Amino acid sequence: MRLLSIGETATQLGVVVGTLRRWHRQGLLLPSCRTMGGHRRYQHDTVQAAAGKTLCYARVSSHDQAEQLKTQASRLQKHCVEAGFADIEVISDLGSGPNYCKKGLQRLLQEILRGHVARLVLVTKDRLLRFGSELLFRICEFFPVEVVILDAFPDASREQQLTEDLVEILTVFSSRLYGARSRKNLRALAG
Repeated sequence: MRLLSIGETATQLGVVVGTLRRWHRQGLLLPSCRTMGGHRRYQHDTVQAAAGKTLCYARVSSHDQAEQLKTQASRLQKHCVEAGFADIEVISDLGSGPNYCKKGLQRLLQEILRGHVARLVLVTKDRLLRFGSELLFRICEFFPVEVVILDAFPDASREQQLTEDLVEILTVFSSRLYGARSRKNLRALAG
């Protein structure tokens, strides 16, 4: 049985030592033992199983934003390469934020639930889902998946968070309403 130090483990997983300590506190990746000096030691096989791929997720809402999708994907890929992450895969989706049936999102979720993902990289939180991304982030905590958000904003006040949630809900429903009207109008013109 080969044991690794916390530094060796962090290097193999492509994370910093602080992330391993946080995972330990959360019960996500536990050391197999401690040395007489109290240093954590991780079993090599456990670390190999925990080392998964880095998934980047890029999404835009409509076809006329296809160029932005390429830009997002390129930026995510570049960040991961510069950070030294291994086994990088970019998943791109074209569809509205509240749509949970997008192929890329479904695949992303399957990979996380199968334990194949070490890290999820996003440009912004709302690129994942317009509303409800916290649920997916919680799932990432259970399957020790580190979430990296390139353009993360500092924590907002409770009132600001509620205002942002309300705006997101209004955006989602107005998009659905006007989208339905648009399809209805197109059918009327075609008929």
